[in-house]
Amino acid sequence: MPELFFAVCPRGLEVVLGQELRALGASSVTPGAGGAQFAGTLATAYAANLHSRIASRVLWRVGAGDYRNEADLYELAHGIAWEREFSPHQSLRVDITANRCPLRSLQFATLRVKDAIVDRARERGGARPSIDRVHPEVQVLAHLNDRSAQLYIDLSGESLFKRGWRADKGEAPIKENLAAALLMLAGWTPQRPLLDPFCGSGTIVIEAACIATARAPGLQRRFGFENLRGFDRKAWTSLQQQARAAINDRAPMQLVGRDISTRVIEIANSNALRAGLGSPLKNRSLVFEAADARVGEPPAQIGMIVTNPPYGEQSSPKSASVQAMVGDVAAQLKRKFAGWQVWLLSSDRKLPQQMRLRESAKTVLFNGALECRLFCFDMVAGSMRRQGAKERGPARPPAEGDAGSA
Repeated sequence: MPELFFAVCPRGLEVVLGQELRALGASSVTPGAGGAQFAGTLATAYAANLHSRIASRVLWRVGAGDYRNEADLYELAHGIAWEREFSPHQSLRVDITANRCPLRSLQFATLRVKDAIVDRARERGGARPSIDRVHPEVQVLAHLNDRSAQLYIDLSGESLFKRGWRADKGEAPIKENLAAALLMLAGWTPQRPLLDPFCGSGTIVIEAACIATARAPGLQRRFGFENLRGFDRKAWTSLQQQARAAINDRAPMQLVGRDISTRVIEIANSNALRAGLGSPLKNRSLVFEAADARVGEPPAQIGMIVTNPPYGEQSSPKSASVQAMVGDVAAQLKRKFAGWQVWLLSSDRKLPQQMRLRESAKTVLFNGALECRLFCFDMVAGSMRRQGAKERGPARPPAEGDAGSA
């Protein structure tokens, strides 16, 4: 019988994540608020951790049941055979998330779940796991709604957006999984020249290069499932070997990242080297260069821009300065980038007005807790008038409950 898992993702990307999981061989994929449930073997979950560019983490469901109070949660957690999955000598962290939970204190509920796990460990193994909230070897998550609880073991460990190559984030970065999602939503393929005129530490361009060269995003890091007793090292080694064999450093592509800061460009180049994208790419198909987006020339006759420009909530300049800059960038796009498709992620709903452009599409996304829109502009010579854009996605995120940890 297949195991059940839940892959967590940034809000607004649930459908894209579901498509990705199906492509990785997951079955019974059901997108929902904040992620997607799927079924498969533990090897399926290993593959999701290794290959998913969208997921934030992958959780393995090990128990579920109804509850009315904290005592019910204790009994539910105490009845799970945790000793099969990890040793009482390993460090542990327990977290609870909730939606419409009737309990007065999630912190107390978290303590009861933790007590149940360590009490069972002492009864069955003669020792209690130590609690480590910072670098635990095993992480357990309970999710509560108004009547039922589901308990999971976190198979990822650190969040999956941490690919293992970033040393310095630069100013106001977007996470790697959101960068990959922007490229997927934009429909970018390696055959199209790509420009990020506000590249910062290079996240979008590096993600594009990893996609083009078929680099699995999890090849340079460790995962939580490696600490579990049932870890299938043979299956995991096989997945890693297949992923390494699939890398194609000769894949044709034309990727350009630009930023006005020479220091930030140095950071982007260093990040690309750590991602394995340095010396093998001798044809200069991946370039980071210092340039002002207000006067920058297109690097190809026709291509695509995918970028996360500065906006008031995340940038040090005053809002008026940012708006003036955006207007100057729009003027340059109109002058020089006819034939290009431009995708901009912004929290400012008035961005199209500031650019004096009509968007052809917009999608609601979240950069952390910040509600944003991914605007698409089709740059053509002459008139820039467009029909009204269709907005995709919910205007508001699904409600999230409070959280506790122990």
